[in-house]
Amino acid sequence: MAMSPHTVCGAFAFEVPVTQTMPEPQGAPAMPFARYQLGTAYDEMFSIGHVPRGHYERLYRRLLELPPTEMHRRQHAADQMFLNQGVTFTVYGAEEGTERIFPYDLLPRILTSAEWDVIERGLTQRIVALNMFLKDIYHSGQILADGVVPAELIYSCRHYRREMRGIHIPRDIYVSITGTDLVRLPDGRFAVLEDNLRVPSGVSYMLANRQVTKRVFPTLFEYYNVRPNEHYGQALLATLRALDPQRRPDPTVVLLTPGVYNSAYFEHTFLARQMGIEMVEGRDLLVHNNIVYMRTTAGLRRGDMIYPPVDDDFADPLTLPPESYLCGAGLMNAYRAGNVALANAVGTGVADDKAVYAYVPAIIRYYTGEDPILANVETYLLTNAAQRQHVLANLDELVVKAVGESGGYGMLIGPHSTAAQREEFRRLIETQPRNYIAQPTLSLSQAPCFIDGGVEARHVDLRPYILSGERVAIVPGGLTRVALRRGSLVVNSSQGGGSKDTWVLYE
Repeated sequence: MAMSPHTVCGAFAFEVPVTQTMPEPQGAPAMPFARYQLGTAYDEMFSIGHVPRGHYERLYRRLLELPPTEMHRRQHAADQMFLNQGVTFTVYGAEEGTERIFPYDLLPRILTSAEWDVIERGLTQRIVALNMFLKDIYHSGQILADGVVPAELIYSCRHYRREMRGIHIPRDIYVSITGTDLVRLPDGRFAVLEDNLRVPSGVSYMLANRQVTKRVFPTLFEYYNVRPNEHYGQALLATLRALDPQRRPDPTVVLLTPGVYNSAYFEHTFLARQMGIEMVEGRDLLVHNNIVYMRTTAGLRRGDMIYPPVDDDFADPLTLPPESYLCGAGLMNAYRAGNVALANAVGTGVADDKAVYAYVPAIIRYYTGEDPILANVETYLLTNAAQRQHVLANLDELVVKAVGESGGYGMLIGPHSTAAQREEFRRLIETQPRNYIAQPTLSLSQAPCFIDGGVEARHVDLRPYILSGERVAIVPGGLTRVALRRGSLVVNSSQGGGSKDTWVLYE
């Protein structure tokens, strides 16, 4: 089947298949599926022949029963709940204002127990291997000596921190919170698009979605016997306490926020309430005798664990880059002395490097002796002459990414680029091949969404959240991000994307 022009999903470009309108089943009313379209992408609700998949059957029938006016009423009620809870996100540079209600779609994404089992095992395998990798490169460096991962690739990474060489990390857990982005390929398999190790975000929206969906579809929710996710806050708190370097029974966990104008401020306040912990800004912290204290109305109080992950560039102006200002001066000295823990550890960003990502399957095999359960997306390393020439000859078809950037920055979207932009990236690649990788386009799955009074297919990805403490724990589900605009695959909320609740079923 022919393909239409490419669009962008987060920091990756995908092909949008030419679609065909799905006919209504015999005897079913024209609404609400009259505008539902199928293509070559995997459809979460429908299988071949436009037959609802077994785990979507009850939702499908319920949507046939509900009139559009009732669906509109429920959508309005959901929007009001988000408004009343202050569930917002920040759009930097928007002339009409920065704070917006987070877009939410009524219809849940449903995963079977078998599907979740594969995801859970694959993510557990992946984070265990990445933690072993980080410990290795900051201590013995055996994987580099064995040539599995090129040493030059690691030491040239801007997020590799020589200050972390030889520092003991509690339980050897460098990455305690991860938000891994998954896409479902046309054959139904899930693949890892990227590992968000430095500053994983969005879990508050996952939890808020569940609260709202249970109130909008209470009977349907009970019918489906959905696995709970409400315990995430306490699971996170237990994970953080398990990483206390002093192994105290009740260490003090502090949530550090850059402030009210930060895009993640809602998430910070939400999680602080969920965990029942203090939320502070950098000016509220001070370091004395290599111990971190927070200022409170009752005086100074020791802080044993700081969450969420702080970008290394903003951790400590005394030992890290001079623009660091979010934390108190001397934090790294307290960190080295084992008097405070950071989640995630300083230096984990090296495993976020998009060139290192290409080696994760080999990293998994090296440390676990197993084949990866979840595949990577094909990635071209531009330090390789043959791969570089292939990419330079196909810049109009590929996506080029800067290895140390996130959020869509430092990218060339070949199918949407101009000749001048391609020429500029050609020059950058030729002069700095280490700083870029390239990936092909691919299709990703679509799920039903309530759009303008009817049900339409929209493209989705999935970000589960992995907690690593005494053990690896993954709360069932994750944040399903949705490209709400017709024909788009941009799931980023600032560009028209939204999210929906993710239901993981029991057996």
